[in-house]
Amino acid sequence: MAKPLALDFDPIARADELWTRRWGGAPSMAAITSIMRAHQILLSRVDAVLKPYGLTFARYEALVLLTFSRTGELSLSKIGERLMVHPTSVTNTVDRLERADLVARRPNPLDGRGVLASITAHGREVVEEATRELMAMEFGLEEYDAEQCRQVFELLRPLRIAAGDFTEQTGEGAARERP
Repeated sequence: MAKPLALDFDPIARADELWTRRWGGAPSMAAITSIMRAHQILLSRVDAVLKPYGLTFARYEALVLLTFSRTGELSLSKIGERLMVHPTSVTNTVDRLERADLVARRPNPLDGRGVLASITAHGREVVEEATRELMAMEFGLEEYDAEQCRQVFELLRPLRIAAGDFTEQTGEGAARERP
């Protein structure tokens, strides 16, 4: 867990005041600094739950993605695409999951050069247990209710669209695509 700072003031609010005095108002500076600190706090909380399972959040995400697939397996390229990470990161993640007997690799019969990662029975057990724990602690967001979590999601969505993560879809098919 992140060590509490236990300051008697909000350092980000203080930085915002000082920034404003020196360079003028920049609400985006306070926002990005808050987002980065929130990332540190949340990652620490989630890692504390996942560490006993030998998982990082990236490995956990890969296991979850495999459980979402119809067959329990996906190509490494598809995993990278869906998790929005570099192919080298996928290889490293799958290597570690394989060493822990959470996934197995096999050649992709549809692509002679490709590799499929398949979740193992042990991997399914681990992801179920870890997910129960993460859900119990609201993925580290227990200070927020469901509506506030939806608002955070919606507030950050335009940033992800502008970054090219996906294109805006409307209608029935928007949420139905499968891994």
